[in-house]
Amino acid sequence: MTHRTLRGRTTFAVDGPSNAKGYVVLPSRRNVVERTDYRWSFVVWLRGLDSPTHQEYLVQTAHCATTMMSTWVHELPLWLMALVTFGAISLASATIHFVTGWLAAGRYGRSFKAISPGLLSPLGIIFGLFIAFTASQVWSDTARANVAVDAEASALRSVVVMSAVLPKEAQTELRRMIRDYIRYTATTEWPLVAKGAVTLNVSPPTLNDALKFTLSLPVVTPGQQTAQREVAASLQRALEVRRERILISRSEVNGVKWLCLAFLAVCLLFAIAFVHCDNRLTSAVAIGLFSVALATTVLLILSHDRPFTGEIALSPEPLLQVMPEDR
Repeated sequence: MTHRTLRGRTTFAVDGPSNAKGYVVLPSRRNVVERTDYRWSFVVWLRGLDSPTHQEYLVQTAHCATTMMSTWVHELPLWLMALVTFGAISLASATIHFVTGWLAAGRYGRSFKAISPGLLSPLGIIFGLFIAFTASQVWSDTARANVAVDAEASALRSVVVMSAVLPKEAQTELRRMIRDYIRYTATTEWPLVAKGAVTLNVSPPTLNDALKFTLSLPVVTPGQQTAQREVAASLQRALEVRRERILISRSEVNGVKWLCLAFLAVCLLFAIAFVHCDNRLTSAVAIGLFSVALATTVLLILSHDRPFTGEIALSPEPLLQVMPEDR
């Protein structure tokens, strides 16, 4: 076992032949452990450090793991999402109720009971502002997603309509490409968009081919020239709104916002419990009412967090409505 220090990192590796970068590589399997200032990273390479295929596999695996962890709640049926949300918040509220009762009955009970009810107002205002800002982002993403899907369908419909002026063979070919693209989007791409797994690196080859085909058409009449320009502009518009749709599909309320909301909710629950700790029934009722309101708000935000994911997600129905018939 040897080690070396590279740019502040201490790298431990098993002795053996080294590759071009100076790292030790075994012919079959090896482990490399890198120590940084803030964590230990464990990375396993099969077939060496310089294998592009394996490096790509590692990146894809990490991305898929992240996607699964962040979407399993969003993919739940609405009733099960409500059950999980209300159950988790009710459990946390009951725990806080019993903890505050135990603390109020203890040595420092008088100090806890002396907490002023005026503390609830600033905490409630801060928490309400966080909820408003988070909900505003969610509603904005949903509205943008609706606009993007409708604009994409409108652009594709314009292609179908304007292609009627082009020669018969070109019209048939363009209708076939638009039909194939819509079918691919609805059956293959849409489930991947729901998982946030589609990126801008991959462009639809059908639309690209349609744009190239349109620009290469030998048009002769002024009407065909105008139709060619309009079809090319509509195809470019469809590509633009598709990119917008993909960007929106990867937008969500990030973990930091959820953690801040959870922390403020816990602080507010503790404040309610301490203010009413003299009367356990009053404390339970107050905590219960706030918990129900909190769970309802979280469920509403969570169910609309990703416009393309979940039971009430957007569907490709607008695209299917403009799909040209097979002639």
